Amino acid sequence: MAKLVLDFEKPVIELEQKILEMRKYADNLDIADEITKLEERVNQLRESIFSGLTRWQRVQLARHPDRPYTLDYINLMTEDFVELHGDRYHGDDRAIVGGFGRLEGRTVMIVGQQKGRDTKSNLYRNFGMPNPEGYRKALRLMRLAAKFKKPVITLLDTPGAYPGIEAEERGQAEAIARNLFEMSHLPVPIVVVIIGEGASGGALGIGVGDRILMFENAWYSVIAPESCSSILWRSWDFKEQAAEALKLSAPDLLQQGIIDRIVSEPPGGAHRNHEAAAMTLKNTLLEELKELGKIKPEKLVEKRVEKFCRMGAWKE
Repeated sequence: MAKLVLDFEKPVIELEQKILEMRKYADNLDIADEITKLEERVNQLRESIFSGLTRWQRVQLARHPDRPYTLDYINLMTEDFVELHGDRYHGDDRAIVGGFGRLEGRTVMIVGQQKGRDTKSNLYRNFGMPNPEGYRKALRLMRLAAKFKKPVITLLDTPGAYPGIEAEERGQAEAIARNLFEMSHLPVPIVVVIIGEGASGGALGIGVGDRILMFENAWYSVIAPESCSSILWRSWDFKEQAAEALKLSAPDLLQQGIIDRIVSEPPGGAHRNHEAAAMTLKNTLLEELKELGKIKPEKLVEKRVEKFCRMGAWKE
């Protein structure tokens, strides 16, 4: 299956393909200098393009089908991961995965939203859109982590909570609200990472923590650009303007105090090198958990509540 190439990536991809073709003949022709020059050109072009991305281009990168998902990060970062299933009320929501694993020998609970990579797996994962039982499963696992005094890591990557009528019948809003309340008072360190799409309450349902991290090409907002465009302009054609107005990129949110730290991605984006992205995230998580581990549980909860109470303050 052909890999998706975004419009702004094409100049870089074309040069990289040219270099690969030239290397096939490098043994027979003296073209090493030309290859070196092209490689330098690729690096310069990539840096130029990715240092000036628009907010809509970052949204496109966050949705790239080759981008690493929750289970990719879990498999690359942890050892001895054991997935746990079910909410003990209704069923097992496959759009949210979670379980205990070891991060450099330290046991942690990891919970995250999981998308699929093709039609079959997307149907299996409900396109990464959790139902109420997914949020209740996540809460059950976080309570289990608190029982054994283990830190919690949540990975956010969803286009939103599932909007179907059956989800509303089973209490979608209550499940998300319950998670917000319970996570704010959980007596263990919580590190939240936006790894791709962070849309609306669907993301926030597992998004309350002591430290909020965000990959540089992820997005996090109360509404998707297309939906915002549809409401304001009655058309999806203004999604790029909507993305600019929403200020949903990592630098925007860091400036606003919504997130605490930006996690850098490999050159060209996380979809170009899963291993490098996972290693960067792993090292960042270890740093954050080490610092949070020094804080007493009651102080941790107090600071977490204060942190979220400060958000949204406005002065004219």
